[in-house]
Amino acid sequence: MTLDKLRPYVSGFLEPFVRGFDRVGMTPNGVSLLAFGMAVAAAGAFTLGGRASSVWYVVASVLVFVNGWLDIVDGALAREQGVASAGGDLLDHVLDRYADIVIIGGLAAGVENYFLGFLAVTGVVMTSYLGTQAQAVGMDRVYGGLVGRADRLVLIGAVGALAYPIDGEYGGLTIVGWLLVFLAVIGHLTALQRFAYAWGDLE
Repeated sequence: MTLDKLRPYVSGFLEPFVRGFDRVGMTPNGVSLLAFGMAVAAAGAFTLGGRASSVWYVVASVLVFVNGWLDIVDGALAREQGVASAGGDLLDHVLDRYADIVIIGGLAAGVENYFLGFLAVTGVVMTSYLGTQAQAVGMDRVYGGLVGRADRLVLIGAVGALAYPIDGEYGGLTIVGWLLVFLAVIGHLTALQRFAYAWGDLE
C-alpha cells in the first residue's frame, strides 16, 4: 500500500489552501508551476547540503514537503474551479517528473555520487512511466506497488531532515547516499511490480 491511496482522505485539510489560492486568483496550472519551483529550490538546498551535516538539509526537507502538498492542492483547486482538463493533467504529470528528476539530482550532487543518482532517477522515472503507460493500453492508471510518489517525497523529506543531525558515513555512504540506494532499488522493483500487474491484466 502506498500513500497515494490516502489522497481522498485529506480533502478536509485541503479546503483552506484551495479557498486561499482561489481567492487570490491562482489557477491550478499556476499551483503546479509553484510546486515545481519548490522542487527546484529543494534540489538547490540538497546540493548546498553537501556531505557534511548542514541546515540546508532541513530547508530542503521543508521544500520537498511543500512540493508534495501543492501537488495535491492543484488537482483540488481544478475541481473547485471546474476547470479540470486533460491539458492540466498533462502539465501536472510533466512537472512532477521534472520535479522528481531535479530533487534526486540535487541529492546526488550534494553527496557527489552521480552514479547512484542515475540509478535512483531511472528507477523513479520508470515507476511513474509504468503507472501511466497502463492508461495508454486501455487500463486505469496504476498507483500501486512498493513505493509511489507520495511515499518517495515523505522518505526524501524525512531522510533530509535526519541528515542534519546525523553526520558521517556508514558502510561507505552517508545517510543521503543510502537514500539514493533505496530509491534506486525500490524504484526499479516498483516499476517491475507495476509492469507485472499491467501485463497480468492484459492477458
